[in-house]
Amino acid sequence: MILTVTPNPSLDRTYELPGLSRGAVLRATSDRVDPGGKGVNVSRAVAAAGHRTAAVAPLGGPEGALLARLLGEHGIEAVGVPIDGSTRVNITLVEPDGTLTKVNAAGPEITSAEAERLLDTVRTRSADADWIACCGSLPRGLPPEWYAELVARSHRAGTRIALDTSGEALVAALRERPDVIKPNAEELAEAVGRPLSTVGDALKAAQELCELGARSVLASLGADGQLLVESSGAYFGCAPVASVRSNVGAGDASLAGFLAADGTGPSALAAAVAHGAAAVQLPGSAMPAPADLDLSAVVTTADIPVDLPLTEPAP
Repeated sequence: MILTVTPNPSLDRTYELPGLSRGAVLRATSDRVDPGGKGVNVSRAVAAAGHRTAAVAPLGGPEGALLARLLGEHGIEAVGVPIDGSTRVNITLVEPDGTLTKVNAAGPEITSAEAERLLDTVRTRSADADWIACCGSLPRGLPPEWYAELVARSHRAGTRIALDTSGEALVAALRERPDVIKPNAEELAEAVGRPLSTVGDALKAAQELCELGARSVLASLGADGQLLVESSGAYFGCAPVASVRSNVGAGDASLAGFLAADGTGPSALAAAVAHGAAAVQLPGSAMPAPADLDLSAVVTTADIPVDLPLTEPAP
């Protein structure tokens, strides 16, 4: 059972276009709407893999009601915390070559009373959870320390917790020793305060975050693969991808695969890589099902290619 927490969920509308031209009237070749937000995406990938999951999120307005309905259609229990504001709507424009243009709304402002109800809801729903996955940016009204408080409360209840966030919220939560954090290369660079140009740079940054409190780090390096740094050692995983259709939610799919494989060791890393590779070949923020996965194509090794340049260096 994986319980997810998404403090700033969204409806994700994706339009595939023949081309993107500013100021023009554009006609989409296809469009779709998905329940969105990083934790929601993790729940969708967990459900697609046939595991139990429930998604805790603040929901408001007709957008929140639609998000809850869409989650139900995916076989996910929506544990909505009512708020006065309306759930945000994000837009993704996809060009034929795979280039994405995203417009992410700020989302509603959460009151202190709503924030406390959110924490209480996580506590009451975590009794049978093997993992709690807390994911995404914090909405207006929640301080950077909010995730740290959630990690502390979850550990007191004896539940393992995975955290996928960035910036001040990530750094503040490290002192509470989350069981796993899942930054991408840019978020790694931000956390350690320096650019990353090679896999070796990313490895050193991940090790530093472990020294600051993370019990393990699952780092997404985009097309270059993924790193896992934990007490048993460090591992690197990669898989070939024929073509990229959309990378929206690929990191969330990776985290879902990792947690569903028990969240430790090379086998969990392989599951993470397989889920991420499958997700980028699907439209919009669609999550992979078991039939989409190719574990045989995944390579994991403790011999990390430290000199391999990152395809997209992290500033």
